[in-house]
Amino acid sequence: MRSPLPRAVLHRLETGRLVVLSVLLGALVGGLCIVLRLTLDALIAFAVRLTDYAPPGTTGEGGLMMAFGTAAHWGLITLPLAAVAYAALVRPGEGDPMTQLVRGYHQRGQWAPAPTQLRTLAGSLVAHSSGLLLGRDAPFTMTGMLGARLMQRVTRLDSVEFRTLTLAGAAAGLGAVLHAPLAAAVLIAEVLYRRFEFEFEVVMPCLLAAVAGTAVYGLAFGFTPLLTFPDVQVPAAAQLPAFALVGLGATLLGWLALLSCSALPAGALRGWRRLTFAGAVGLLTAVVAQRLTPSVLGDGLGWLQLGAGGFVADGDQQAAWRWVLLALGLHVALGGGVLPSVGVGGLLGVGLANLLGVDPAVAAMVGAAAFLTVTLNVPLAATLLAVTWGGEALLPVTLAACSVAHLLSGTRGLIESQVHARRDSGVHAATPAWLPDTVRYMPRRPVDAPAVPYDAATPAAPLDADALPAPSSERELYRRVVPASWRGARLGVVTLPPGVEVVGVVRDGSVRLPRPDLRLTATDELVFLARPDAYTALEGVLRLPGA
Repeated sequence: MRSPLPRAVLHRLETGRLVVLSVLLGALVGGLCIVLRLTLDALIAFAVRLTDYAPPGTTGEGGLMMAFGTAAHWGLITLPLAAVAYAALVRPGEGDPMTQLVRGYHQRGQWAPAPTQLRTLAGSLVAHSSGLLLGRDAPFTMTGMLGARLMQRVTRLDSVEFRTLTLAGAAAGLGAVLHAPLAAAVLIAEVLYRRFEFEFEVVMPCLLAAVAGTAVYGLAFGFTPLLTFPDVQVPAAAQLPAFALVGLGATLLGWLALLSCSALPAGALRGWRRLTFAGAVGLLTAVVAQRLTPSVLGDGLGWLQLGAGGFVADGDQQAAWRWVLLALGLHVALGGGVLPSVGVGGLLGVGLANLLGVDPAVAAMVGAAAFLTVTLNVPLAATLLAVTWGGEALLPVTLAACSVAHLLSGTRGLIESQVHARRDSGVHAATPAWLPDTVRYMPRRPVDAPAVPYDAATPAAPLDADALPAPSSERELYRRVVPASWRGARLGVVTLPPGVEVVGVVRDGSVRLPRPDLRLTATDELVFLARPDAYTALEGVLRLPGA
């Protein structure tokens, strides 16, 4: 039974509902990010009292890849312990929040359960507050995903809405911590694939949620940019080859990082080996913080911010490069999000700028954008981030650097759950692989075969499959369990999209012809007659909840 409303009206209603839900979710995630920021501030203040070591973060959030203070000897022993705790909480099969986000989307919204997400959030909080080089965007991304799950508990969401709003919630959290809502929305839509492809249908919900989340978050903590630079001018034509070398250098190191990551055998960092490696990274971080980093006083401006402003001396620059190597080790092996790639690439750009004699601010953004493009396969989002932080004058050079970096780096990426193209995603696959007993190709019955009527007096009588309506040359039969929201409803009130019809109900091992007054139960299975493309879009049009 189809809805009596015209299709155009239904489309407007569905679009308007998603717009409202995206804005509400963004506001909710913005409020949750305020609580998260206050929690992080409290945890970091407690950790600083123990170690006298300020962890890396972002300029607007507390310093980017920076250590300052005296770094107490006995307190830094907490770094290996925190690294082991992070490795134990964030298990290798699950991945960091961004990996979980991408994997769950391609599995048709089958995200990790709430306890796993909360455990990942706790692990990222412990690692970041203790001083490990884990990007602050990781807990914010997970908070956005949890915000979508919370909305699902208070609002009736179908599987397509929940899948889209989970991406939008992550964009809201990422936009708040990056202070760049547009770039965050594009990044979420772009990071799903290794090739240059987009999920256009999720860009607008992500953008609305990111803008709303940043607005709420900014009311509490201001709207200052994440990184502040002096007035950046359009690079002169004579300097373009030097900036091209900066982009190529960041691209090369990013590619080498990916190559080293892929060179590890599958399962090399699992079990006790992963815990041992994490403890070694934490111990090395403590040694670098104690012995190899000069004490820096002030407001905790990060190495990238200081380097872009031209305030990094030779000794400080050497210390910054040590942090680059540390960040690479942790980011490649254990994951870490967006900001570690930004910090590593930006410092590479600053170092190359000092060698080539060009503007360090422009070189920092070129290096950060190129490195982010290589590691996450997000050329457009990386360009938008550089323009948001450095100004529109950076658009030509960063866009060219990101394009070349994406062209040269291929389809590798640190996020293992990325797929190459839309056709490889479970969302767009012609046959959903996750459905139980998904597709059954039944033989067509002869045209002159008599129909077998349904007798209400003998509901348990078996019905041969040939009694079902004959599929046309373009239509096939599909079998699916009854969605949870349909249980107890009469079949006649179910709204079906054009091109799809219910031709049978499997109950107690027998096939029954569909009757409008037949009530569906939890043990029933529905037999749909539809074209493959229509059945692929069935979740979106028919709004089937996830299995």
